[in-house]
Amino acid sequence: MAHVNLLPWRAERRKQREREFYMQLVAAFVAGLGVLLLWMFWMGQRIDNQNERNAYLQTEIKQLDVRIAKIKDLEKVREHLLARKQIIEQLQADRSQMVHLFDELVKTIPTSARLTALKQHGQAMSLDGVAQSNASVAEYMRNIESSPWMGHADLRKTENTHDETRMPYQFGLDVTLSRPKTDEVDPGKAPVEPAAAASTATPAVPAAVGAAATAVTAPPASATSAVAKPAPEATATPAAAAKGGTGS
Repeated sequence: MAHVNLLPWRAERRKQREREFYMQLVAAFVAGLGVLLLWMFWMGQRIDNQNERNAYLQTEIKQLDVRIAKIKDLEKVREHLLARKQIIEQLQADRSQMVHLFDELVKTIPTSARLTALKQHGQAMSLDGVAQSNASVAEYMRNIESSPWMGHADLRKTENTHDETRMPYQFGLDVTLSRPKTDEVDPGKAPVEPAAAASTATPAVPAAVGAAATAVTAPPASATSAVAKPAPEATATPAAAAKGGTGS
């Protein structure tokens, strides 16, 4: 016998499917929300970590900026010290330049010329003077260029004043100063002179001391001889006294 279901089963199944759909939708929403929260937490952790790293880097950068500022100050101090060192070395090198320069001025000037003025500006010098003729000026220029302490000489002026003096020509020279390359003394040869002087002076001291010793010891020798002579008399006196006693 056939069974006929007259209940609205299709509506019940539709409602069941709707309930399952909503449940699946809610589960998907909850799962998506959970994934979103996890992703937000993970990104927050990464952002915090990066912020900490940035703060650490900023702190290190500030410390490095302080060190760089100190290094710059030290470099400035170093530059000032190097500049002072160069100035001191330049002054040390130019200390004896004026002595040699005046010596060379005396050596180079001919007898037919005379200087009236000189000015020095650093490594340049201007000379003014009078001469008997232009040949004397040319000779003076050749002597200057052959000097180790003076270099090239430029003729600034030369004119004949047509006066009645012995040196009617007035001249002006611009001289470039220089320093000889062999100005320094060889350190291997420098100690030779004191050693030789010491070797020559060494025998003189004992000779003087020996002479003084001879002069000092000579008088006591005579004194000892003079004192030694009465000694036999002193010894003879007891002998004479003994003889006298025996005779008696």
